[in-house]
Amino acid sequence: MLNEREIESCYLGQFIPVHYHHNMLMDQNRMHGFKSAIDYAVRPGAKVLELGGGTGVLSWFAAAKAAKVYCVEFNPDMVREARKMLALNPNGEKVEVIHADAFEYLPPEPVDVVICEMIHVAMLREKQVEVIESFKRRYLERFGGPLPVFLPEAVIMAVQPLQQEYDFEGFYAPIVQFQETQVVYPGTVEMAHPAVYSIIDFSQPNQLTYTWQGKFVVERTGEINAMRFVTKNVLAVVQDRATTIDWLNHYMTLPLALPVKARAGDVLEVSFQYRAGGSIPSLQASLKAELVFEAATQSVAHAPAFA
Repeated sequence: MLNEREIESCYLGQFIPVHYHHNMLMDQNRMHGFKSAIDYAVRPGAKVLELGGGTGVLSWFAAAKAAKVYCVEFNPDMVREARKMLALNPNGEKVEVIHADAFEYLPPEPVDVVICEMIHVAMLREKQVEVIESFKRRYLERFGGPLPVFLPEAVIMAVQPLQQEYDFEGFYAPIVQFQETQVVYPGTVEMAHPAVYSIIDFSQPNQLTYTWQGKFVVERTGEINAMRFVTKNVLAVVQDRATTIDWLNHYMTLPLALPVKARAGDVLEVSFQYRAGGSIPSLQASLKAELVFEAATQSVAHAPAFA
């Protein structure tokens, strides 16, 4: 019988279906970003651990330079898939695919780099933060410091008010939407600039809950009926070039339970709270937005100081 964490993981987490992993292989932005970051972070002869290996492709990227790669995967279907795929590729023999729980596994020796891509928008659903925090505690207890380099190194999360169309051939349906980042959607209107609500540095201890309350100056008149969540993964910090290698998740747009009519110059206050790895409905239930300043009813002399 599955325990509570395994049951939750079956919805996504560590038990995502094989075809989902195949779709990730076809995501060129994701693949190119991770390949570049791993090539930069892994030095010749390094020892590497991947937590949640899926098809094994990220471990395979590391095997181009690494002396040894431990690839941990909890889903038995994916363990078989990874072993099959790695056997078809050069350097695949450097990767040891291990059927184990990433929450419990530790390598038999210290490693230089840890790769972990259990990333969902806003750090929801998948267990990226929980897995890495658990790993850091157990690793330090067994091996002491320093910690290995983590890839991604950091995550920047932001939120943005939108006016979102929910008309589907005349059928009104305020649903959760995932949108590509490089595509212009005519039914999506940005009502204010995005605001960063959390920065995760995986080299440091991290909280497992996110609580935020912030204000936006509305830029155009309309109805704010959704919030866009933006997740930028800093895969590697390239210090010698003072730049980063990044990967941006698809935008996630959540409808507001109570839309807000606003005019340009109004100030919108937004608040929410959720835990890392939690469900999308849990974030939706806490999501609130209201006007705290209406420009049309105020004189210029009383404009807000934060505008």
